[in-house]
Amino acid sequence: MARKIRPPRERAARALCELHGHPPDIKMEGHPMWMSYLEEVDAVLKAALTDEEWIKLTETDNRMT
Repeated sequence: MARKIRPPRERAARALCELHGHPPDIKMEGHPMWMSYLEEVDAVLKAALTDEEWIKLTETDNRMT
């Protein structure tokens, strides 16, 4: 069975989580730790992408969840 491809925002949040020495899938307040990094990921991506790219990225993320 093929592995599920994670959306870019999730991959970035998991990378930040690991960078800070935290296991991404450990639970924090009932959610995986990586989810606590989405605010930072979104701030960086919004600064780096055009409005159109951001909309496309978030629409893709919403379809994959």
